[in-house]
Amino acid sequence: MSAIRTVVRGAQRRRVSTIVIVAATAMAVTATVLAGLLLAASSAPFANAFAGQHGAHLTAFFDSAKTTKDQAAATASQAGQATGPFPVAATGIRPEGLQGMPFTALRVVGRADPGRDPIDKVSLLSGRWARTTGEIVMARGDLRIAPGTVVSLENGSTLTVVGEARSISQTAQAWVTPDQAAALGQTGWQMLYRYADAGTVAAMTAHQTALGPAAQTQSWLGVRDDAAHRTQLFVPLLTAFGLIGLALAALVIGNVAAGTVASATRRIGVMKALGLTPAQVVRACLVQALIPGMIGAVLGIIAGDLLAVPLTADVADLFGTVPMSVTPWVDALAVVAAVLVIAATAAPAAWRAARLRTVDALAVGRTPLSGRGRLAARLAARSRLPRPLSLGLAQPFTRPARLLAMLLTVAFGTAAATFAIGLASSLRLVQAADQKPATSADVVVYPSRDADGSVPNPGAVIAATPGTGSYYGRGPADITIDGLREAARGTVTTGDASAAGYEMLEGRWYTAPGEAVVTTGFLTATGKHIGDTVTGTGHGPLTLVGEVFDGSANNHLYTDVATLPGLRAPFEWYVKLTPGTDRAAYLQTLTSRNLMAEATRAEGADGTLIVLNSLTALLTALLVSVAALGVLNAVVLDSRDRVHDIGVQKSIGMTPKQTAFMVISSVGVAGLIGGVAGVPAGYLVHHWAVPAMARGAGIRLPDSTIDVFAPTLLLTLALAGLILAAAGALLPAGWAARTRTAVALRTE
Repeated sequence: MSAIRTVVRGAQRRRVSTIVIVAATAMAVTATVLAGLLLAASSAPFANAFAGQHGAHLTAFFDSAKTTKDQAAATASQAGQATGPFPVAATGIRPEGLQGMPFTALRVVGRADPGRDPIDKVSLLSGRWARTTGEIVMARGDLRIAPGTVVSLENGSTLTVVGEARSISQTAQAWVTPDQAAALGQTGWQMLYRYADAGTVAAMTAHQTALGPAAQTQSWLGVRDDAAHRTQLFVPLLTAFGLIGLALAALVIGNVAAGTVASATRRIGVMKALGLTPAQVVRACLVQALIPGMIGAVLGIIAGDLLAVPLTADVADLFGTVPMSVTPWVDALAVVAAVLVIAATAAPAAWRAARLRTVDALAVGRTPLSGRGRLAARLAARSRLPRPLSLGLAQPFTRPARLLAMLLTVAFGTAAATFAIGLASSLRLVQAADQKPATSADVVVYPSRDADGSVPNPGAVIAATPGTGSYYGRGPADITIDGLREAARGTVTTGDASAAGYEMLEGRWYTAPGEAVVTTGFLTATGKHIGDTVTGTGHGPLTLVGEVFDGSANNHLYTDVATLPGLRAPFEWYVKLTPGTDRAAYLQTLTSRNLMAEATRAEGADGTLIVLNSLTALLTALLVSVAALGVLNAVVLDSRDRVHDIGVQKSIGMTPKQTAFMVISSVGVAGLIGGVAGVPAGYLVHHWAVPAMARGAGIRLPDSTIDVFAPTLLLTLALAGLILAAAGALLPAGWAARTRTAVALRTE
């Protein structure tokens, strides 16, 4: 064992190789732990939160004008467990002081302590529960109002927001005390149920039917499916980065371990002459690679767990779960994977060293075998390139295996960068396409009510206002469609709504009553195709003439208001101003005519996109760093092999700058070819992962959000391989330039 320790200690004195193994392993394990924790955080967030909150399998609303409290309570006998009835009220709110903004409709439930009820134990995220009238707790969602804010109601009263909470069952948009719900104007009763058999659509449909036609119900399956769409966004992303990271880590660590073993061959020959057996040689070679690898694995686990804290918190906030802490099985799996990768990649070199005869091992030098790279050297010498450049370009061909490893390392790093840049561009375009209908106009005019409660039509006022170019109105409507259990979320328009710039996936925009465009979610739910006709109540047959992009998986349908006779939807009007019109003056004119209007603006970045972009940037930085370390190690090994040659070149006049330039140019071939090879690989991964993420979310993407690589961008990314390779060679180039000539000449 003392001989083995001698070999290991001798290898550890090679600080660069040891540091590279530690750093490369640490970064690879960090990426593995990070991906594993995020995959675990996004694989079953809804199930974890639903179990923790003892969520409601079925939420029922009973109209208080038709159902008494006792009648609603009597339905509890139909379920295994039930709670309620709770008073429900509907109101509109807006933060106090924003009189120009419309009220937001809100469903409010009166519950004394939602966190302690046996079903739907609502999680309090900040603040406290409402204790008396005049207080309200908001549900975490699209409408974010911080505790302490005073909100105005449609009836002229005000409430103070005292907390923010989340219901995984989505049973309410806000909670107040039962007395406050009654004061707001109670409209019904809410009952919450749990069943022993609630895992299938058929079972839940039977439970909904048993409550009778008086109950409006919401199944937990719909809420679960919506959460599942969001979690599926992460799977292709983590899979793509995981595969690239695994291949890159195996390549870099294997190359480092093989180089370390190869550089210790002469020392191993000496130890074999002193009695070291082949089995001991193998063990020594594995140990000298595994020791720094295990150090790197421990550092990687610590870094991965720390970096995962803010990202898993974002995922938890997005999915409504509790942020994950350290997951032991993920850490253990990362360590096992690192050990297996290091051992598997170091074993071939260790086996070759063990099989060498003692005499051959002692005779092995670090000079390349005779004949390797001669053709490349002759061609470079005949070129008119500066001598340091020609020497550097020819050098890698003396070690073809090392050149191939460096080339693949650069290719994987470039592929990761290409995929990341393409993904970021696609996500940005997806959000822009989703917000385009709102941002394509200059001004939005909100619906208002006259003194008698009626909603006026401001179209005539808008048309008569100087500066108006084109305009259209749109409003919400629930549209009953045969074959859908629940009404489709509809948008009805008046005027030329094609000016909104909706992204069409197939077909065309509707041009007449009786035509409709729908989302991918609608086609999936109904099994229909473009050109088919759907029927329902309250309207005639609707011909589906186009499929429109929608960033959600909702069953959305767009049609002209004339298709639904008798509908009185509160329209928002979107106005495109004529060129040169002063928008501020135009808004002032509308305000003077009793219209609520404001300039259109893009919404903030979607929470899902923020998490995805953060994750992409972090994983890409780790993978590119691992690739740069792989290049650094390869150049260090080459420079160490050629240190005597460098001394000779310096002795005949090569300056330190020329020496550094020669070392950096030695990675030029690998950088250029690796970059050219890595860009198509990253391109293909992007074109697989982005549509797969969309399919997982139940949507289709416009081609414009996928075809994001312009020729100039692809060329730039291909040249990025040179930059990556040069970055990895900078340190070794500096070391070579600073090496004194006499020291280099004395080195064997």
